[in-house]
Amino acid sequence: MGAGAQPVADAGWHVAWSPEEGARRAREVFARAFGDDPADGAVAGVWSAPGRVNLIGEHTDYNAGLCLPTALPHRTYVALRPRPVDVVRLASAQADGLWEADLADVGAAVDAAGEGVSGWGAYLAGVAWALREAGHAVGGFDAAVDSCVPFGASLSSSAALESAVAAALDDVHGLGLGDTVAGRSRLVEACVRAENDVAGAATGGLDQSASLLCRADEALLLDFRPGLPPEEHAVPLPWDLASAGLVLLAVDTRAPHRLVDGQYAARRASCERAAALLGLGSLREVDPGTLEDALAALEPHDLDGVLRRRVRHVVTETARTADVAELVRAGAYAQVGALMTASHVSLRDDFEVTVPELDLAVVASLAAGALGARMTGGGFGGSTLALVRAGDVDAVVAEVRTAFADAGLADPAFLLAPPSAPAGRTD
Repeated sequence: MGAGAQPVADAGWHVAWSPEEGARRAREVFARAFGDDPADGAVAGVWSAPGRVNLIGEHTDYNAGLCLPTALPHRTYVALRPRPVDVVRLASAQADGLWEADLADVGAAVDAAGEGVSGWGAYLAGVAWALREAGHAVGGFDAAVDSCVPFGASLSSSAALESAVAAALDDVHGLGLGDTVAGRSRLVEACVRAENDVAGAATGGLDQSASLLCRADEALLLDFRPGLPPEEHAVPLPWDLASAGLVLLAVDTRAPHRLVDGQYAARRASCERAAALLGLGSLREVDPGTLEDALAALEPHDLDGVLRRRVRHVVTETARTADVAELVRAGAYAQVGALMTASHVSLRDDFEVTVPELDLAVVASLAAGALGARMTGGGFGGSTLALVRAGDVDAVVAEVRTAFADAGLADPAFLLAPPSAPAGRTD
């Protein structure tokens, strides 16, 4: 399969829709859910936002570290019309029935008393709430969603949902935030608040930044140190794998996310505790050159070594991400592979967020000739990412499928990941 080729649409490939197809699908969901009575007002338009792959820099965003994502061609599409009342009504091709809530009831994840909003609609209504909290005049709306971002595959389907709605609300209310990097950074903040404070997921901002700030043909070096201006927080880098005869191949292992016991939140809490024990604001402040001193300082508080393993991953992962950024700037794309693999080893052994399916996909990809491979996303299930010579794609796919079959696992799915456009209006 050549570098510019696209796979056939079979059960083993997640194929990205064209913008026209995505817009048509979203409008059809809208018409089925809300009808087309002119008295209700027409759909204002369709907006879309991409999922993402993270090349390197995992579990570093909430540690003020570095990440390096690109946007996927796979997008979530949202047809939306504003309403004169503060009620949000939502429909999705991926969910039955209507989700409905008053914006007055949005603002916190469901508490022990059952107060608050829950379900998939919390991600969308939460964006409107967060924009209002930031002082923007945003009201209720009807929206319909369809998506080709694989759900539950660690490819940021939730951030794509939030970002598409953020772009839509920005346009229909004339906020003007989508016109500049600084304004888009405000939209990122609203999406992060929606996920953290309303949907109740303790994510760090990588996914939303990628969906709203990544650009076609570029990777995005994100620096999560607090207080940075937008142009230092998000630095675009050229990402021209085709010139080197390479592609990024994502493997959706179809392993379900195993987060029901709060493992993601536990990792974040461990990092915050380690930073506090070291008297630091974040683990970004640990210099790689003095890492061993920091680990020694933690030893009396860390008899089982868990905190030290978590710190070692975060510090070395940010250093690896900085090294990859330099290689990308130099166009030395093939050399990125070894650092991707080192990242996976660290995530497996020190941060302990991989599962057997992720490890198997990485091993099989490397065995078939991938230059590097790693899990991408939060872990505990989801997808891996392999840097592959364009002519080796079919061999890597075959090897991974064979390895999964031999292990008695469900057949994985695959997608190609050229860097694509950020959230915005589709029609």
